[in-house]
Amino acid sequence: MVGKGKLRLGVLGVGVMGSNHARVLSDMAGVELVAVADPDRERRELVSGALGCAAFADIDALLRSGLDAVTIAAPTHLHRALALACIGRGVHVMVEKPIASTVEEGRAIVAAARRAGVTLMVGHVERFNPAVESIKRAIKNQDILSIAITRVGPFPPRMSNVGVVIDLGVHDIDLIRWFTESEIVEIQPQTSSAVAEREDIALLQFRTASGVLAHINTNWLTPFKARTVHVATRDKYVIGDLLTLQVTECFGFQPDGSYSMRHLSVGYAEPLRSELVAFVDAVRDGERPAVSGEEAVASLEIAIRCLDARGVQAAAPQRKGPRRVVG
Repeated sequence: MVGKGKLRLGVLGVGVMGSNHARVLSDMAGVELVAVADPDRERRELVSGALGCAAFADIDALLRSGLDAVTIAAPTHLHRALALACIGRGVHVMVEKPIASTVEEGRAIVAAARRAGVTLMVGHVERFNPAVESIKRAIKNQDILSIAITRVGPFPPRMSNVGVVIDLGVHDIDLIRWFTESEIVEIQPQTSSAVAEREDIALLQFRTASGVLAHINTNWLTPFKARTVHVATRDKYVIGDLLTLQVTECFGFQPDGSYSMRHLSVGYAEPLRSELVAFVDAVRDGERPAVSGEEAVASLEIAIRCLDARGVQAAAPQRKGPRRVVG
């Protein structure tokens, strides 16, 4: 918890996501964007010049500028070292998803934050998508039966160190756990590497402790982006498009197969802004953040289990024959 003056923030890593962090923070009420840090001189100077803040090449110089909190948008393999350095200085941290490269690294970050008494939040920004928030309201107190999520699109040129499960699937693993408020206890993953070195197609099936069946369809082969969520409950069927921000509810099912439909209210706030506001509020109030480190580690663990299970499948005998390449 900090005082009521302006919160002094910095951003570590100003690539595509980090530069957006800096943009939002630079005009947020009650916040001063003090500095950004990135080893790429051109990137950091471009961002600092546009936003009127200081720029540094490394984390040590950034932390010496006197910060209350930082957001970390550096490559995932750097999350642990950067987060621990900030926590060690008593600086509150929001780190982009996934929280770390491994479950062990994620747990180390969580443990360090707990010992230091600093706020740790993880950037699962999809929770702040207005359509997702509308779906969450619609299924509150409902007996959820199944969830089906599609998250597909073209291959991102910037991606090289992870496949679709960690890059995309972990978003929806988190949403399944959040929607159901239940842990995933069974997994049945199917993955393939069609055109990339790492998996670029994943069909992931789950069962939660509460009995919900869930399915994620994700790939980098679809030439256009699609983000949809379908939730079936005892009383209704909810369909959400996370890109167009349209949410439809089907209800009043009759024996003859007829039913009623209505469009649900959806806000239009920028998800990243809502997320960063939630982080700043958690730092100010000293309350539990919207997405805790423990939650992020749990979702990462499920994603890694999907990849481990894939390895077991790959070791099984494979039918020989020509391989069709999609391109």
